[in-house]
Amino acid sequence: MKLCKMAYDVVILVSFMVFLASFLGRANAAATNYLIDCGSSQNTTVGDRVFMADRYSTRFLSTPQNVLGSISANSTNSFSNLSIYQSARVFTGLSKYSLPITQMGRYFIRLYFYPFDHESYKMSKAEFSVSAQEFTLLSDYTPEKSAGMKEYSVNVTLNTLVIALSPSVNSFAFLSALEVVSVPDLLIADDASLVNPTGRYNGLVSQALETVARVNMGGPLVNYNNDTVWRTWVTDDSFLLNKGSAVNANSTSVVNYEPGHAARYSAPVSVYGTAKEMNSMSSPTANFNVTWEFTVDVGYQYLVRYHFCDIVSTSLNELYFNVFLDSWIVSRDTDLSTMTGALATPVFMDAVTPLTTSNKLRVAVGPSPLSNTYPQAILNGLEIMKLNNSEASLSGKVLVQPPSKRSSKEIGLIVGLVGGVSILLLAAILIFCCRRRSKLKRQGLSKTWIPLSLTGGTSHSMGSKFSHTTATSVDYNLSYRIPFAVVQEVTNNFDESLVIGIGGFGKVYKAVLADGTKIAAKRGNPRSQQGLAEFRTEIEMLSQFRHRHLVSLIGYCDEKNEMILIYEYMENGTLKSHLYGSGLPSMSWKQRLEICIGAARGLHYLHTGYSKAVIHRDVKSANILLDENFMAKVADFGLSKTGPEIDQTHVSTAVKGSFGYLDPEYFRRQQLTEKSDVYSFGVVLFEVLCARPVIDPTLPREMVNLAEWAMKWHKKGQLDQVVDPTLAGKVKPESLRKFGETAEKCLADYGVDRPTMGDVLWNLEYTLQLQEAVILDDPEDNSTNMIGVLSPQIHNFSENDNSVTSVAEEMTAVEDHSGVSMSKVGVGEALGEDSEVDVYVYEEGGRRFLIHTLKKNTVMVNTVFGVEEEVPPPTLGMVFGGWDELNTYFWNYARQKGFSIVRTASGWWM
Repeated sequence: MKLCKMAYDVVILVSFMVFLASFLGRANAAATNYLIDCGSSQNTTVGDRVFMADRYSTRFLSTPQNVLGSISANSTNSFSNLSIYQSARVFTGLSKYSLPITQMGRYFIRLYFYPFDHESYKMSKAEFSVSAQEFTLLSDYTPEKSAGMKEYSVNVTLNTLVIALSPSVNSFAFLSALEVVSVPDLLIADDASLVNPTGRYNGLVSQALETVARVNMGGPLVNYNNDTVWRTWVTDDSFLLNKGSAVNANSTSVVNYEPGHAARYSAPVSVYGTAKEMNSMSSPTANFNVTWEFTVDVGYQYLVRYHFCDIVSTSLNELYFNVFLDSWIVSRDTDLSTMTGALATPVFMDAVTPLTTSNKLRVAVGPSPLSNTYPQAILNGLEIMKLNNSEASLSGKVLVQPPSKRSSKEIGLIVGLVGGVSILLLAAILIFCCRRRSKLKRQGLSKTWIPLSLTGGTSHSMGSKFSHTTATSVDYNLSYRIPFAVVQEVTNNFDESLVIGIGGFGKVYKAVLADGTKIAAKRGNPRSQQGLAEFRTEIEMLSQFRHRHLVSLIGYCDEKNEMILIYEYMENGTLKSHLYGSGLPSMSWKQRLEICIGAARGLHYLHTGYSKAVIHRDVKSANILLDENFMAKVADFGLSKTGPEIDQTHVSTAVKGSFGYLDPEYFRRQQLTEKSDVYSFGVVLFEVLCARPVIDPTLPREMVNLAEWAMKWHKKGQLDQVVDPTLAGKVKPESLRKFGETAEKCLADYGVDRPTMGDVLWNLEYTLQLQEAVILDDPEDNSTNMIGVLSPQIHNFSENDNSVTSVAEEMTAVEDHSGVSMSKVGVGEALGEDSEVDVYVYEEGGRRFLIHTLKKNTVMVNTVFGVEEEVPPPTLGMVFGGWDELNTYFWNYARQKGFSIVRTASGWWM
């Protein structure tokens, strides 16, 4: 009998695992989801999902007692037919579900409660708190008498999600079911409109959210079976203030999801295909709003998401309306067809409230004076989500430990002692800080910094939160921890007038150190878990690398729970700001090419200059900064990842990046390679050429996506039609053609078909030479239809081309001089005084190059590249600032003489 029971359990477990595998495939192939029917002795099917029996979840649970219960057979209630409410687990003390997470990102946490009476516990009297990660979800909570569910979403940043239930004193907790479901990271963007004061609200990614309302306007109840992430959308009639102000509209068959706007996971067709439409047909001069009212908690901010889909118009630019949040305008003269470029295309709009002072929140839509027909306004769906407060709570209270049983005498004595010691300690700290501050001013900054440490830190620093498995290869002498007092002083206590930028991580301040060095201080949100991960990654990455085309990290500060990164200040800001939107002077084609080349060098170094490739993962024009000489430097390494091992082809990871630049193959397969950076860089190339945003919903439909639009013109052979108008007549046709070919190859659908960054770099160098060639032949000739004489023998050798000397073979010569390490090329410093040749060594990024010259000074040989040309060596004693300068010397001489320009398998040319 026991054997049969064991076999039965095995069958049930295997069946559940098989279902779970298929279930995960539907939701998110790389994510781990949990559906637990607490207290149930068997698996429970709800719709097309299976909640595992309680016994299968015990390996994730730590609890002082195992108390299970189920509803009596003769109980009658409206939810008796929903099986997950028919059982529960009771928690008599602090209990924790520790759920392993294979893919970090945002997860829905759904808590199901039904307080039926247990033989030993009256569940309607339960009082308890619930937390997830560092967020308090419920505090001193007593469930309603009817069955119900609480839904939250949390950005999980650790490998284990801990959900804790803590009974109040002399009480207990219970749970009918638990659901943890991965959702697409793009479901909640990092920023939204802020209505009061008007501006942008940043940092949503790091916050916990509680669903307050999710409403289908003008349509029926939408249950979990009809939603890709199993949400429920209720009807809107109970929230509508004036029932006669709107009528229902229904046209689900016309809904057409388009890339760049709302996706199916944003809301289902049954939401976007129905709407509440302003009832103004009988009154062409009607001027009223359609208003809904919701109950909220006072003292919180709320994220309000409006879902729109124009299913009522018969032509474009017909529907204009205003969108309101309480008394504030969220969007004025809204034209959905301009936003999407089409009718019936779903789109949503996010807005964040100020701290609420009333327990009622109203949303409304109303007519715009721009309407060219009768007054109109629509709303298809609405979501209201509470944001956690400054104490990381969604419940208004902070969890505290139960009071200990001490006598009042003991408590009084302890309070007195602690108070006295605290006063003395505070006085000592104040004296120390004052002396230290004056010492800082006298000594200057450099003597007060201590070496960067990613593996330790005091209990007061964020450093103590860093992983102790940080790569030991980090050079801790390259960056320094800077005291918070110093950062506070140089930024004038973070004066808002010094803010030069705002991003997802936080604000960026311009400042000047005591030695005159200009810096940019990026201050993160100390409660942001996403920010902590990016903070750590940025320090780890930039501590390892030093390159002229990568932004340098000067230091960091992690005191007082701060996350501040200090960089070299880049005088000319972002590449994006010089292309559009800021009113800055237009850059020449040569400037743009040189910037692209610099950025390509930085990315090429990331991919090849270290023992393991580093994938930037957020390549975009806003992350390419320009110094005072417009030299490009790649910045913002918060999302960077180390590349795959030698025996692997990719890294499996959650999709991160910026919309419009994201590699579609990476998005589909969640497999990251260096070629994902190449794709993003290809988008940047077209952005540089066309000087417009990569996604612009205000343009006609076919122009919204820059990459797609530019590729269409390139394939027609008419790329000149989309060039920035300020460059008209200034770009050589050959240069433009080569540039377009390079961008096109970067944007190949599959990574294997894209070039390496070394290939891209060479092609961009060649593009620049094609642009400048005419000037070398005849400086007075400005014709755009002529280029100077270049040798036709320009070769693109593949890695398998035997006509080029193998880099691997030639590198054996390098090993003969492995002890030589020079940061510059010093011409005239021969290593072999008595030999036939002089040997010069150049080292960059861990790669060493040799240059040999014959004693007769007639032939220059680059050993690594296997290229021999009759190029006289530089003047003895000449010192080049780097490989780029030496390369330029060879190039100019070869170009003037008409020598062959040879590209080798390594991607470098001479």
